[in-house]
Amino acid sequence: METTSTIPKGLFDVIIVGGSYAGLAAAMTLGRSLRRVLIVDSGLPCNRQTPHSHNFITQDGEKPGAIAQLALKQVLAYPTVQFIQGKVTEAQRNGDHFTIKAASGEQYTASKLLFATGIADIMPNLPGFAACWGISVLHCPYCHGYEVKGNKLAVLANGEMAFEYVRLLHQWSQNLVLLTNGSSTLGAALTDKLQQHNIPIIETPLQELVHNDGYITAIRLADGSVLEVDAMFHKPAFRQHCDIPEALGCTRTEQGFLQADEFGKTNVPGVYVAGDNSSMMRSVAAAAAAGNKAGAWINKELVEERF
Repeated sequence: METTSTIPKGLFDVIIVGGSYAGLAAAMTLGRSLRRVLIVDSGLPCNRQTPHSHNFITQDGEKPGAIAQLALKQVLAYPTVQFIQGKVTEAQRNGDHFTIKAASGEQYTASKLLFATGIADIMPNLPGFAACWGISVLHCPYCHGYEVKGNKLAVLANGEMAFEYVRLLHQWSQNLVLLTNGSSTLGAALTDKLQQHNIPIIETPLQELVHNDGYITAIRLADGSVLEVDAMFHKPAFRQHCDIPEALGCTRTEQGFLQADEFGKTNVPGVYVAGDNSSMMRSVAAAAAAGNKAGAWINKELVEERF
């Protein structure tokens, strides 16, 4: 693994900020295209607490960190790709190029920037939630639903989103309960639909998640009652893990994602995004696919500019 002192100065074709699945997939595509690439990664992937990754062909059940380590090893086998661990603190355009600055003070310049920086989850102020997040408090049924199929599941949500979430999860388990953590905003029609499927709606506020090393066993409610569960699903609020793309002028969607086309191209010429920061399809497989497409499109753009 490279360090800042061994990275030669000069112009890179592409600097990739974020070296997890999307960033590494893009780096492989670009490395195989003989592009000079620098990956800068802070080492804080959002799934670092998750014990196993699923629904990614050839890697089903593998540890997320092991997938990333193998990917980095394979990417760095391409001699034009280099890696440093550190945090990018700022970036600016200089004519046709971009210069980034790392927390170490080092500066690097490239023709294109790709931000594969992910998102940061905003945890509810609920004791036990953070400890269980990614282990037994889950967000994606496609990633984790099979492992808890048929179990006693709670869904923490409210309103129309809660209804959509519950009926999706009903495919994996019919032993479901919806926790609205306060007054329900479902409305009569959606409430009736859930009742038709024997799904209880509990409006009592939550007090605590009872767990053993991140594995939830029960939910304690504000009225003192205890609900035994095997897992809980929740989609927390989030923020962008990195605010540099917006500082460069990149726009966001109403949902808070960085806005880009299907190949990761933003409204700022030369700036691309890939992975969780720009897509609600939050999975290892989706992130890798997004990085692969962004890498190919960046190479295409460089070809068109230089040939």
